[in-house]
Amino acid sequence: MDEHPVDTGTFLNDIEGHLLIAAAHAEGRIAAARFTARLGWLTDAQRDEVERQFEAEYLALSRQSWQRTAERGRQLRDEYEETYRRLRQRALACCLLVCALLAATGLVTLALT
Repeated sequence: MDEHPVDTGTFLNDIEGHLLIAAAHAEGRIAAARFTARLGWLTDAQRDEVERQFEAEYLALSRQSWQRTAERGRQLRDEYEETYRRLRQRALACCLLVCALLAATGLVTLALT
């Protein structure tokens, strides 16, 4: 038996991350080839270097975009959790108030009878 159980969620997230990176590399290569195709005066060595630099920049921009998206997701999650916490507190306060009013009404009714 395997002594190190695999966390399926983490495993799937890792696979998804690798697939996203592979897709970004492919997109970067395609964009670089499209860009250098318009520069017919480049030598093969220059074209390869420009494509390599273009792909690297493309990947860096993709990474920054992913990081901004992840950060915004964290911010939204925090905001929603805070809103949910406040709503829960209000609901509890309303329930306690209703219970207190019912108890007070019951006591007044008992006192009057």
